[in-house]
Amino acid sequence: MTESFYKAHVFCCNNERPAGHVRGCCMEKGGVSLQNYMKVRAKELGIEKTRINKAGCLDRCELGPVMVVYPEGVWYHYATREDVDDILESHLLGGKIVERLQLKNDQTELTPAQAESLACVMQCLPKKTEKGA
Repeated sequence: MTESFYKAHVFCCNNERPAGHVRGCCMEKGGVSLQNYMKVRAKELGIEKTRINKAGCLDRCELGPVMVVYPEGVWYHYATREDVDDILESHLLGGKIVERLQLKNDQTELTPAQAESLACVMQCLPKKTEKGA
């Protein structure tokens, strides 16, 4: 068997839904800027043979922003740069799952700690305004 081209492949949801959508979306929760940060930070840390891609909807909108790391198939909720750093350093460099951020396969709601972290971040994100408003 030949070695894979990438050691790890990370898919970060960047899906955008209309404002006010009942499920929300990863983009409105900071997913795009966090994925961009992750790409830069991975290079700074010298993480090789790893691809960090944007993805369309990963269908776990209520838990977002979300990412999935392959080949393990580990799902994460992340809300801050510190969360991204933990995933990069612990999982991608150290091979250890970041349990506080890991999403379980049957999980349909954020844990209280995950929800609190996201709520704090959401207060700081710039709000979209209507044209001409």
